[in-house]
Amino acid sequence: MHTHQRIAGLLLSTLMMCSGIASAQTASKAIAPLRGTIDQVTDSRLELTDRKGEKVEVKLNDKTQVFSVSKGSPEDIKADSFIGTAAVPQADGSLKALEVHVFAPSLRGTGEGHSPWESADGKTNTMTNGTIGKLVNTNGRTLTVNYGNQQKNVIVPDDTPIVTIDPGDRSLLKPGTHIVLFSAADDKGERVATRISAGKNGTVPPM
Repeated sequence: MHTHQRIAGLLLSTLMMCSGIASAQTASKAIAPLRGTIDQVTDSRLELTDRKGEKVEVKLNDKTQVFSVSKGSPEDIKADSFIGTAAVPQADGSLKALEVHVFAPSLRGTGEGHSPWESADGKTNTMTNGTIGKLVNTNGRTLTVNYGNQQKNVIVPDDTPIVTIDPGDRSLLKPGTHIVLFSAADDKGERVATRISAGKNGTVPPM
C-alpha cells in the first residue's frame, strides 16, 4: 500500500515538474512581430515583404487594430507617460533602451508588462510597457517604468529612436508603408493580423 502511494506521489511530482517546465518555456518564449513593407492590401488580406526579403500574406478581419506611428522627440518622454521600450539587459539589472514608443493617453495600458522580445536583428532582448515614474534628464534619460506592482530602471541614450503611437485606421495600410505586425493563427492555421503599427508619412517603426 505504501509502495503504491509512493509511486503515485512520484508520478504526481513528475507531472507537476513537467507542467512547471512547460509553463516556464511558454512564459519565456520571445514575442516575435512581423516587420516589413506593405506590397498590396485589400479589405481582407495584406501582402508584405519582410526585412529578409520574403513575401508574406496575412489575413485582416474586423478585430484587426491599426496604430499610427510617427517620429517623436525626447520631449515626448514625460513623467506619467505610458511607454513601451525594447531594451538590452545590463549587468546591474537595468535596461538600455533600443527604442522608445510613447503611447497616446487613450492607449494607456496597451501590452502592459515585461516580456522577452525578438528585436529586428533577430536577437532576444526585452520589451517593457508601463508608466514612467521617476525621470532624470541627464546624459540622455534615466527613468523607471512601472507595470503592475513591478518596475524596471531604463537608460535612454541620446541617440535612441523615439516614436509616438496613436490610434489609426485602415487608411494607413497602403503600399510602401512600413509596419510592425502582430498576429495569431486562425482555425485553418492561417496568419491573422491582431494589431498593426503602421508608419505615418514614411516613418519606419523602430520596434
